[in-house]
Amino acid sequence: MQLRKLEDLDLHGKKVFLRLDLNVPMKNGVIKDDTRIREALPTIKYILERTSKLVMCSHLGRPKKGAHSPDDSLEAVGAHMAELLGREIVFCADYATEPAIQVLNRLDPGQIMLLENLRYNDGEEKNDKDFARVLTEGFDCYVNDAFGTVHRAHASVAAAAEIFPPEHRGAGLLIQREIAALQSLLGSTEAPFTVIMGGSKVSDKIGIIMNLLNHCHNLIIGGAMAYTFLKFRGVDVGKSRVEDDKMKLVESIVRTAEQRRVMIHLPVDHMCATEFVETAKPEQVDGVDIPAGLMGLDIGPKTIAAYEGVIRRSRTILWNGPMGVFEWPAFAKGSMAVANAMAASNGKTVIGGGDSVAAVNMAGVADKMTHISTGGGASLEFLEGRVLPGIKVLMK
Repeated sequence: MQLRKLEDLDLHGKKVFLRLDLNVPMKNGVIKDDTRIREALPTIKYILERTSKLVMCSHLGRPKKGAHSPDDSLEAVGAHMAELLGREIVFCADYATEPAIQVLNRLDPGQIMLLENLRYNDGEEKNDKDFARVLTEGFDCYVNDAFGTVHRAHASVAAAAEIFPPEHRGAGLLIQREIAALQSLLGSTEAPFTVIMGGSKVSDKIGIIMNLLNHCHNLIIGGAMAYTFLKFRGVDVGKSRVEDDKMKLVESIVRTAEQRRVMIHLPVDHMCATEFVETAKPEQVDGVDIPAGLMGLDIGPKTIAAYEGVIRRSRTILWNGPMGVFEWPAFAKGSMAVANAMAASNGKTVIGGGDSVAAVNMAGVADKMTHISTGGGASLEFLEGRVLPGIKVLMK
């Protein structure tokens, strides 16, 4: 795959349309985590070293049609970004009435511009070409640095890019970094390569698991999906969550792993409870079978030790999905142990987005990972081997 990169574009004095992922958590109009804003800064600064004519855009959350709230608006994001950049950002709330290019042409050299939430317009998620033209009319170059959205064929991601000649559209620095890190897992990785998969549903991960079985040596499974695998093997799983209708999927994974000589690692003990509530009293089950009346909510200490050993011996590790209900302290030990084992690894460690990112942040070891993906859904689909709409339009 050859991306057209930011450095491949002639941006000097040009009017640049920049798609970012500023989808940050908000509460009562206050930003709770500005990680995605900070991740966007290197690309913004790169562009501003070459031109001051910059318009930025993003989505934020999933606003209900016709109902706008402070938690849906990018205005607070723009204000915070202005502080980080030390530059005035003009916020444009109604770019559909007055095209962005007209506002941009009136700005002072020191000002740049941020558009209001793209998802306020129905045309964004419909990949509407007319809406894409409204957004980009009059601009010279298109840059996308919103990796978290490249798996979605939305107007600002796909249709807008296609309006520009190929040599006038390219990938920002964050997308370049994401693609390089993830693509390396599908190429020549340092062995042994271990994939750690957690979460609730086998059906959500079937595509990525089947593709990675062509590349990895170990597959560690945790979370609720582990109980579906255990039941397939004839283990009693009590009241644990199981996808009974997905046994054929599990069988295909197991058979493919056998053919590829990939070792599947499953829990051998568990932390359980009688009900799925945060206040439930944790009960340790020392064996692989879970008694009737109990449900598995985390891996047990024997499993933790076994998984830590596999991680310690690995040279490349990918983690996607928690080992248990890590949001609840009583059932977070498995996920915290995996996070800390990866942090102690001398190999390459990649966190594939989603809850695994929250877990390494909770463990305080995010800075010790080789790469943390900013796009859970996008990273999963990329590792499945899919051609993502937002990446396809940026290829040479």
